[in-house]
Amino acid sequence: MSETKNASLFSLTVIAAALGYFVDIYDLLIFGIIRIPSLKELGLDAEMITLKGEAILWWQMIGLLLGGFLWGVLGDKLGRVRVLFGSILLYSIANIANGFVHSVEQYKIIRFFAGIGLAGELGAGITLVAELLPKNKRGLGTAFVAGFGVTGAVVAFILKENFHWRTCYFIGGGLGFLLLFLRVSVLESCMFNRMKDEYVSRGNLWMLFNNWERFRRYMQSIMIGLPTWYVIGILVTFSKEFGNYFGIPEEIDPGRAIMYAYAGLAVGDIAIGFVSNWLKSRKKALYIYYAMTAVLMTLFFTIQWNGTASVMYILCGLLGFAIGFWAIFVTIGAEQFGTNLRATAATTIPNMVRGMLSLVILPLFTFFRSIKGVGYVEGAIFTGVIVFVIALLSVIYSKETFHKDLNYHEI
Repeated sequence: MSETKNASLFSLTVIAAALGYFVDIYDLLIFGIIRIPSLKELGLDAEMITLKGEAILWWQMIGLLLGGFLWGVLGDKLGRVRVLFGSILLYSIANIANGFVHSVEQYKIIRFFAGIGLAGELGAGITLVAELLPKNKRGLGTAFVAGFGVTGAVVAFILKENFHWRTCYFIGGGLGFLLLFLRVSVLESCMFNRMKDEYVSRGNLWMLFNNWERFRRYMQSIMIGLPTWYVIGILVTFSKEFGNYFGIPEEIDPGRAIMYAYAGLAVGDIAIGFVSNWLKSRKKALYIYYAMTAVLMTLFFTIQWNGTASVMYILCGLLGFAIGFWAIFVTIGAEQFGTNLRATAATTIPNMVRGMLSLVILPLFTFFRSIKGVGYVEGAIFTGVIVFVIALLSVIYSKETFHKDLNYHEI
């Protein structure tokens, strides 16, 4: 009989995972929220704030990409809980160090290491929750973790409005160290503990690539999440720049845009857990949220010309709700793979999506807008269409995982 049968939706593990993701999101997005005031204080003008801001974000996302592989492999070899301790320690130290930067180069290096640390939190937490809860509660549990966690962005914005940007970094680091004390009481996954006594390859990264069917599952799981970071990494993070091109007379505060987007994302993440349970399908829930995302992306590019800041913030909030499929996306990543490869997959998949912002989405955006006759807005539209089509095809050809039993190994 499964040891998850009577597991509570609000057990200490689920609550700790939600609080962990809260701190993770705070520290992940704090740069985007305080990008302008921090770089302005370092002496950059408006044009350089945009260019150097993109460069710093690129380094942070590369750190997330590499960290996803590091922590994912360690999660299957050493355990989910050990990864949580290591990742929290690294990103907490990095965020405190961020409060002392005095140059763009220092900023890049420290955000890179912060990215590595931040890469371990979500995947390990979701793996623990998915292995703890029974089938009929998995989607609700991960939705609660994601929904509560993304409110970290709202808190980050509130603190940005009331504290100096350096203090915001210190607070983020301090929250991480407080989280370490809570993690002491979190127990290791029963599935992982049973697997330790069996002769099975654990955390073998090569297994994701040496079998075509498994590799296809892995790549589809990654591509499903691409629209999330297109919306957050391009439309929301650079909402100020879009506002200028749209001719919006008021100055857009990207920190406020991020706050609205993540407030919407929190609601969307929780709602999709119930939608998925009601439909008894991950894929049908994704189709609904994809449709909302497509409609709102169209509105973003069509109704804001000579518009207002209020409309921009409302659209960011609604887009945030629509990309609330992040909760189901990370759940699918965990459900697609066996126990001996689950932490590796569940940790690398969301971080591959985040890393795709640097490797694919931003380069595509830069390429299109550099073409003669294609401007900033048109470049974003072309990028969005490509990203969305890839994601939709990935969902269509992926397998349903709602009823899947997770107590098995990859061979």
